[in-house]
Amino acid sequence: MSLLSFESICVLLLPQVLLALGIQEIHAHREMIDKISAAGQLMQCSAPLDVLFLLDGSYSIGKGSFERSKHFAGKLCDALDIHPDRVHVGVIQFSSTPHLEFPLGSYLTKQEVKERVKRIVFRGGSTETGRALKYILRKGFPGGRNSTVPEVLIIISDGRSQGSTAVPAVQLKERHIMVFAVGIKFPRWEELHMLASEPTEQHVLFAGDASDAANGLYSTLTSSVCSTTTPGCKVESHPCERRTLETVKELAGNYVCWKGSKQPNAVQPSLCPFYRWKRVLIKHPSRCLRTVCPDPCDSQPCQNGGTCVPEQLHKYHCLCPVGYGGDIHCATKLNLECSVDLLFLIDSSAGVTLEGFLRYKAFLKRFLQAVMGQDSLMNVGVAQYNNNVKIPIEVGQHKDAFSLLKSIDALNFSGGGTLTGRALQYIAHHGFRSTSVFADVQDNLPRVVVLLTDSKSQDPVAEAAKYARDQDLFLIGVGSSFVRTELTKVTGSPKQAIVYSDPQDLFNKIPELQRRICSVDNPEGCQAQSLDLAFAVDASSGVGLENFLRLRDFVRSSCLHFSINRDVTQIALVIYGSKAHTVFTLDTHTSNSAVLQAIDQVPFLGDSASAGSALLHVYGDVMTVQKGARPGVNKVVVVLTNGGGMEDAAAPAQQLRHNGILVFVVVIGDAQRDTLLKVAGSPDYLVHVSSYEDLQHYQDLIIERICEEAKSPVNLCKPNPCMNQGVCILGPGSYRCKCHGWEGPHCESRVLRGDSPRSPLLPPHSHVQQSSGGLQQFFRVPWHTKR
Repeated sequence: MSLLSFESICVLLLPQVLLALGIQEIHAHREMIDKISAAGQLMQCSAPLDVLFLLDGSYSIGKGSFERSKHFAGKLCDALDIHPDRVHVGVIQFSSTPHLEFPLGSYLTKQEVKERVKRIVFRGGSTETGRALKYILRKGFPGGRNSTVPEVLIIISDGRSQGSTAVPAVQLKERHIMVFAVGIKFPRWEELHMLASEPTEQHVLFAGDASDAANGLYSTLTSSVCSTTTPGCKVESHPCERRTLETVKELAGNYVCWKGSKQPNAVQPSLCPFYRWKRVLIKHPSRCLRTVCPDPCDSQPCQNGGTCVPEQLHKYHCLCPVGYGGDIHCATKLNLECSVDLLFLIDSSAGVTLEGFLRYKAFLKRFLQAVMGQDSLMNVGVAQYNNNVKIPIEVGQHKDAFSLLKSIDALNFSGGGTLTGRALQYIAHHGFRSTSVFADVQDNLPRVVVLLTDSKSQDPVAEAAKYARDQDLFLIGVGSSFVRTELTKVTGSPKQAIVYSDPQDLFNKIPELQRRICSVDNPEGCQAQSLDLAFAVDASSGVGLENFLRLRDFVRSSCLHFSINRDVTQIALVIYGSKAHTVFTLDTHTSNSAVLQAIDQVPFLGDSASAGSALLHVYGDVMTVQKGARPGVNKVVVVLTNGGGMEDAAAPAQQLRHNGILVFVVVIGDAQRDTLLKVAGSPDYLVHVSSYEDLQHYQDLIIERICEEAKSPVNLCKPNPCMNQGVCILGPGSYRCKCHGWEGPHCESRVLRGDSPRSPLLPPHSHVQQSSGGLQQFFRVPWHTKR
């Protein structure tokens, strides 16, 4: 073991306001500086060490710089492996006199030490650095271990002591104490070099860059008391330059002045020098010893445009573009798990501009790279239009992604007018003529057209789009919010219109486009999903009778998308004005026909609206086990409103979400979006419809969102299935109710005598049925919920 293993080591850190502008500069290229900083954040000195911080708490430092000194001390602790068997840390604060904050060994984890350092209070006083050093020489390290453990003293000061530090500094070195002097703000480097151990280039640091200072400390200690460097890392010497701010006197010029004369009552004109004080940076050339490690991202491991982010010395993760992330290196993630004939219709008119056309080409390439694998089941073609239409890539012409992308690269911008209606008419006749690869193979795949445009059509689109849909073409529109209305006319449904907010957001729509394409063969609704669904319909005077009837018809037609029975979907209906009224509960009707008949009888209320009272009513009187709510089944509340009376609804909505019940808000007309967002909890659960006439166009979108929620995981204890203040306790795939003064699977029966029996463990979809003899029987209902 070297002599340094038995030495005491003193690290002197001098606090300052972190004005790091040009105070220390390592002469190396930017990439090397980044590697030095990264290594400083990740490395730790792991060895038996006793480390004592000596913080300058004098008035010359000031409270602000003292707080920054504490912060820097905490950062430096990150380079020390604080552990009962390795590094121990203590702190002394000094000003006029030294004061022990906590001795070594008081806190034995890094987090405990850093939290304790944060709580140190600034004391104030003069800067007596020499007296603090003498205190250490006389008292030693409070709580230190034996002489075989090296001691580390960390002194934090402004380097401008009011007393002499030369003698105690020499005495520290005579006792084989290694001193690291770390300057802060505009330090006095001469004093730091006098305090630091030899060679001073390795023991003088700057705190303006905490990662660099930690690296310097680690690099110097590695050769003595710390464990060996990480494989692949090496300690290097770099030229560096340190500067300090000094005030100097300089001659500014001469001016005419009047001087006295030996003759009485006489003065003589003369030239007098004029001086001024100037603050200048004094340079101190030096060398800096730093550890550099290979960057795990140097090999560029991320594919498909992914960004590599280093995490540790040999670890990294990739930030993947949308559509990628199938593995850690950004492999293809999406896949079209459906067989379709797919034609992209790209707007190449002057309305989208050359920039927009190139953006659509890039989007198309990114989409196909993400979804088109070796075993792709789709046939792809590309058409472009302006005043005319052409199909440069026929559907099914290319069977591999490489040749297809190469053909897309060759597409050119055309300019001209925007005749979208004419393009749709042409595609309906000629877009899918060459789909079949073999003449004797009948191609019966669904035919999908994806329209990419950002320009309003100069000819009518509604009739042409309807004709295309009548030819069994499944239309999807992709464009900016500027053409939202037109895209809805083209596709016939808002859910088939994919709208992006800015150019970058376009690429975020790749997963949504993939879902839309593959939804062509999926039946609408949730015919096989277990769901407890409640509609809360605004029946206030603000809506009016005519519009209320439209809302009622919307609820009625929505129910046709669900299979209503005890095993699949249960539906409840609540109407509200100033008060809420239950039209029927979840377990009232067990068939679609019964629900539709009950909806037809719903009355209009006509008073003021309070959505908050309606949601509270749903929480306490609808979504409960007593009223038919089933444990282990997803629960959704759909609020249909004109936006009035929503001010008191945020808190009840949050209570519903906290208990596992989704709140979906559909608002018609103008309303305060901020208030509605608080009620919905997320933009994903808020649908804004411009008019009651347009509500029918949003039905597919709303049903789809509800059905997606029906597939999400369920917490069996949310909402609480236990009645009468019973406590729900989760088990593996089941739950039980802990009752107090009640009994039964859900604490539904009062205990008349004796102790409460232990409630049985219920499977997630068990029902309790009372027999004619009063005995409780358990049975398991067959469910078909997809999980």
